[in-house]
Amino acid sequence: MLEHGGRLLRAARHYGIPAADWLDLSTGVSPFAWPAPPIPASAWHRLPEDEDGLIEVARDYFGAPHLLPVAGTQAAIQALPQLRPRSRVGVIAPSYAEHAHAWRREGHVVDTLPADVLLGSLDRFDVIVLIHPNNPGGERFDGTDLLDVHATLASRGGWLVVDEAFIDVEPHRSLCAHSDREGLVVLRSVGKFFGLAGARAGFVCGAPALLEAMRERLGPWTLGGPTRHVLRAALADVDWQARARDWLLAAGARLHDTLVARGITPTAGCAFFQWWRHPDAHAIHESLAMRGILTRRFDDPVSLRFGLPPDDAGFARLGSALAEVLR
Repeated sequence: MLEHGGRLLRAARHYGIPAADWLDLSTGVSPFAWPAPPIPASAWHRLPEDEDGLIEVARDYFGAPHLLPVAGTQAAIQALPQLRPRSRVGVIAPSYAEHAHAWRREGHVVDTLPADVLLGSLDRFDVIVLIHPNNPGGERFDGTDLLDVHATLASRGGWLVVDEAFIDVEPHRSLCAHSDREGLVVLRSVGKFFGLAGARAGFVCGAPALLEAMRERLGPWTLGGPTRHVLRAALADVDWQARARDWLLAAGARLHDTLVARGITPTAGCAFFQWWRHPDAHAIHESLAMRGILTRRFDDPVSLRFGLPPDDAGFARLGSALAEVLR
């Protein structure tokens, strides 16, 4: 299995610092979490039912004609390569490593390339996988350009897969409204924007035939009753969503400025994180961890990703620690 952020308990054991004393910046999950309500007993006692209204509220939120709830977008990432014959797959790099890993594991020929190289060589691939905005590289793409890429691939039976896990702050950039087109697959998460990573829930937006094939592959009851109950309310909470977008945009800008003020100029980022590519990144990661601040370390390329502190105290702690580390 690949390494991911969020391994706080492991870090606590390794560094001998209680988990409660850490500032965890190792994930892209928003700390401005939707306030989940109590779960009714019926959600635990009954099997989940597709007719509970989740599909309808999710369609409204994402603007997608058709979608399938799944146990986190990770489930879709692993299932999609099983729905095609052996293909030539291009994946944006650097990016969330599970995409390339999943396609390789199913026997596809995979190249990981920078966005400009990848999109400039469409004739080489049957499938192109993008993350928009990219994680951790932060690249953003014009929607019209992406639809042109899709049209080129689809004309010969290819796919464009777009992982939009971090797009909720800029929903106008989403391709969900176009995802009923054959060969266009859009993945959406509730973990990042809603701060509900523990729900392990996501949605695949695509053409009905592809969604039915994935449903057959994944089987029934991909989401439990408690998760479905929470998601119905979260996806319908328009007022909270507006507040969350404002908070995330302000916090993302503040994180950028905090890093710059301490001598770290981010290479890229978005509202959820800032990414710093630098030869000293691993040493900085270690020094911060010894002070109870967990960041996400990448080996290829050598870099760090900083998630959002949850409050003023968290920003102050990060700033003070960086001042010590970079003195």
